[in-house]
Amino acid sequence: MRTNPSVWTIILLAGVLHGCAGSEPEAPSKTLRFSAIPDQSSTELAEKFAPLAAYLSEQLGVPVEYVPARDYQASVEMFKNGDVHLAWFGGLTGVQARAAVPGARAIAQGDTDPHFYSYFIAHKDTGLERSDSLPPDLGSYTFTFGSESSTSGRLMPEYFIRQAFGKSPEELFEHPVGFSGSHDKTVELVESGQYQVGAVNYAVYDKRVKNGDTDPDVARIIWQTPEYADYNWTVRPDVDAEFGDGFTARLTEALLAIDDPTLLAALPRNRLIPARNEDYEGIRQVAEELGMIR
Repeated sequence: MRTNPSVWTIILLAGVLHGCAGSEPEAPSKTLRFSAIPDQSSTELAEKFAPLAAYLSEQLGVPVEYVPARDYQASVEMFKNGDVHLAWFGGLTGVQARAAVPGARAIAQGDTDPHFYSYFIAHKDTGLERSDSLPPDLGSYTFTFGSESSTSGRLMPEYFIRQAFGKSPEELFEHPVGFSGSHDKTVELVESGQYQVGAVNYAVYDKRVKNGDTDPDVARIIWQTPEYADYNWTVRPDVDAEFGDGFTARLTEALLAIDDPTLLAALPRNRLIPARNEDYEGIRQVAEELGMIR
């Protein structure tokens, strides 16, 4: 007796389905998540970090996702809680994050970051001009820092104010000190005259002037700080356990190999160079002295 071919088709199909039902579903790929301090426009950062996420995904063979932070401290908390594995921190937030997560490592920094500095800028109506030192009557003007946790917009400017005057900002300034939240905002507040003087990341100010967003004759540089170490990529100590042995080394290599300006635009840097926790020991000491880290 011949069997109808359609019967064999049904039997074979049933066997395939049975085999599929008995196998374990493939586990979804783990995603490498990274964040950054929001020292510029959050929308702008999200757009600029998208190409970097795609590049790292291709190089590392895992999905990579940029997770925006609402403010500087939120980026530290996300890193501390394991919500992100990697973050582009400022000097202070990097020190805070590594203190909160023992074993975390700074692995890369911008080529300019070992020699970073801040500008003190003033509205033209103050009559203040560029000088080799802070104006002796600085305390009589309205003044704003950037974010409370910014290295170049608060920590180091406050440190240099204390060095110059022997007073805290609260003791020095006659008016309450402001915190703008970002470097761009600091420049805008000074240029509009809402604050007479402010402290800002030099790279952001120079970029705004170059792009025509800020008039340097209205928001004038009046003092440049001494140099200090600043931004860095910091990675959690558990990424090798989560993504495989040698993952941190591969991640570091991928970051240091970037030479595409599009990928570096979000930082913004011309290239990345190696970094170590020890590079930020000076920042850690200042932060400890000012009570911004334990």
